[in-house]
Amino acid sequence: MSVRLIEPTIPSQRFGSAPVPTAFDLGLSENPFPPLPSVLAAVKETLAHANRYPEFLPQELPRIIATHLGVSSADVVVGAGATGVAMQVMRALGGGELVTSTPTFDGYPIMAEMAGMTVVPVPLDLSGNQDLTAMRRAVNRRTVLVVLCRPHNPTGTVLEASAVRKFVAAVPQRVPVLLDEAYVEFLAAGDRLDLHALLARHPNVLVLRTFSKAYGLAGLRIGYCVGRGALIERVRAQQLPFGVATASVAAVRAAYAAGEELRERVERINRERDVLRLSLRACGFDIPESHANFLYLPGPGVATALRRAGIEAKAYPDGSARIAVGDPAAGRAVHAALAWLRGGGFMTT
Repeated sequence: MSVRLIEPTIPSQRFGSAPVPTAFDLGLSENPFPPLPSVLAAVKETLAHANRYPEFLPQELPRIIATHLGVSSADVVVGAGATGVAMQVMRALGGGELVTSTPTFDGYPIMAEMAGMTVVPVPLDLSGNQDLTAMRRAVNRRTVLVVLCRPHNPTGTVLEASAVRKFVAAVPQRVPVLLDEAYVEFLAAGDRLDLHALLARHPNVLVLRTFSKAYGLAGLRIGYCVGRGALIERVRAQQLPFGVATASVAAVRAAYAAGEELRERVERINRERDVLRLSLRACGFDIPESHANFLYLPGPGVATALRRAGIEAKAYPDGSARIAVGDPAAGRAVHAALAWLRGGGFMTT
């Protein structure tokens, strides 16, 4: 599976056809559910003090996250979503080469250019997994950062924990490895890496996470990075003053307190994802098993069929697409739009 990320396709104007109104926007792997009532109440309470600045440099939010994870607050750096923290990482490391898979989260090439880095793209293997052997071979004296996504974006595949540990051990310690776990909450407990053991053995590892996906707080832009020693301090030095809103602190505290409700939502999204995947596989689509809140739908013709049905998706040059999952109505619309491509019937749930 070797594809490149592009922007969603544009409706053809060759025959004067009008754009189809969007019925479902599934292009950004967003959580379909609004924040929990307790989280909304906590955020609303902070707005009464919106005339006041937040902390000059964030201390309370790193403490809350660190306590939840069982690490030191000195090991946590926060920022404007995982994207904002990844940008802090790149600026801390300076120019050089960034080794990552292709396709990957499309923010990485954009941020790399902003940070003066050169992207070294390594194609996925035939199963849609990151090719760790090829990625290790791509690391050289010019490499300043390696990015691994687990689960992978956009295929949803997940590398074996043992393979990740072996890979990290093989990378020279002078080269930081950014482990992007934006979708970690959708992983089964047995598939999750031991954060503490990984950081204890490998001081060159940084673990990146977000509250945008499972927690449904994408609009608040809350992300964080966990690391150790001199490396995490270099990232912290890139912290933007007044860069973390007071509402973000309240939202994270309330979200952690509502852990059981959030787990139920994650389970619901995972169930809807698996139902949709199985129904589309029954129509003949070879869809990788996803461990995130999206599905990768191989082309050709998939992105076009979705667009014509008013479904926004992340599109690829070969006609494939990635869609967010979790909304049953959106899932039925996706199935209805694609079933005819393989001669399948309509999904019933």
